Order: sequence, then C-alpha cells, then structure tokens
Amino acid sequence: MRISDRIKKDWPILSLMLFVFIISIVLYPYLPDKVPSHWNIKGEVDAYSGKLFGVLGLNLINIGVYFMFLILPNLDPRKENYAKFSSAYNIIRYVFHVFFVLMQIMILMAALGYRVDVGFVVTLSTGIMFILFGNVMGKIKHNYFVGIRTPWTLADEGVWVKTHRFAAPLWVMSGFIMLAVSFIGGMTAFVVLMFVVFIISVVPIIYSYMIYKNIKN
Repeated sequence: MRISDRIKKDWPILSLMLFVFIISIVLYPYLPDKVPSHWNIKGEVDAYSGKLFGVLGLNLINIGVYFMFLILPNLDPRKENYAKFSSAYNIIRYVFHVFFVLMQIMILMAALGYRVDVGFVVTLSTGIMFILFGNVMGKIKHNYFVGIRTPWTLADEGVWVKTHRFAAPLWVMSGFIMLAVSFIGGMTAFVVLMFVVFIISVVPIIYSYMIYKNIKN
C-alpha cells in the first residue's frame, strides 16, 4: 500500500492528534511560563520546561513517530511481511499515538493547575498498552523493526514465531498486574513496573536463545 493511501486510512488517529494539537495552541496564552515536564515517584513535579515546549514538544514527537511508523515498512528488507500483520501493526501504532496524546493532555491539565495523579495515569495506561501489545504479539510476522528482535529470532523464522507466541501471554499477564498496582501507586507501583519491564524484556530474549539452540542441535 502506498504511503498516501495509508495516510487516508489513518484519518481517525490523525484527527485526534490534530484536535489535541489545536487545543494545545488555543491554550498557549493561558499557560504559565514554566510547564511541568517531569514527575518523581511520589507524583511531584521535579522538572519544568518552557510553555512553547509544553505546547509543541509531545505533539511534534507524536507526529514524528507517526511518519516513522509510516516509512518503516518501506525500509525493511522483509517489507512483504507487513501486509500479513497489518492489523496488528496498526494497533501498535495507534496505541503509541493515543499514549502521547494522553501525556500531552496530562501536561496541559497540570500546567493549568488541575490536580493530576500522574503515577496512576502512567501505570494504568502502561498496563493497557502491555495487554494490547500482548494480544497482537503472536500475529507479528518476521521483520527487522517491530517485535522481539534478538540475533536468534532474526536468524530463524521458527524461533521468531515461537518466541512471540511465548511472550504474548507474558505481556498480557504483566499488563493486568500493572492495572492492579496502578490503584496502589507510589513506590510499590514503580518497583512493580520496573520488575515487569525487566521480565517481559529479558525472559523472551533468554527463551529465544534456548529455542534457537534446540533447533540447531
């Protein structure tokens, strides 16, 4: 599919991104000179940026990510495989864009003086992301840009398939754990998040190596 055709099909997510971008511009005169840009584990603001960055920063990053996802299939030597998991690829793309939109809204609300439970929002949205990614992970076909890319999954398509089928329920389960701890918050949620990220990152890597060794032996 041509890039222009993909853009036409993306009108729902592009409309959402444009809407939030316009809202950000409209609110610019009402924002303070310093806008919250980072929160610590306790949910307290510990870093600020200029309001121009607060308005444009995440919006521009989101646009950049959109075009990155758009051109990646054309750069991949295995570009023909993307058509085989286009629905999964689109879900991954859209989840990232919605996450950036959510973060932009959160920054604007905090800058305008609204109380925002950042820890809850981030932990809850991360859990939802993990669940959605886990649900489509087993459908991702062999490629160089999306999925669990280790030397062993890239070297053997069979290893790729088994690794992603193994990792899929792991990601879903981790997502539900994050949903649960999001209501606890604080240091507990942070520690659990770091542990979960470690598990879903490292365990599939080890698994892919073991599967590769078994196949070769």
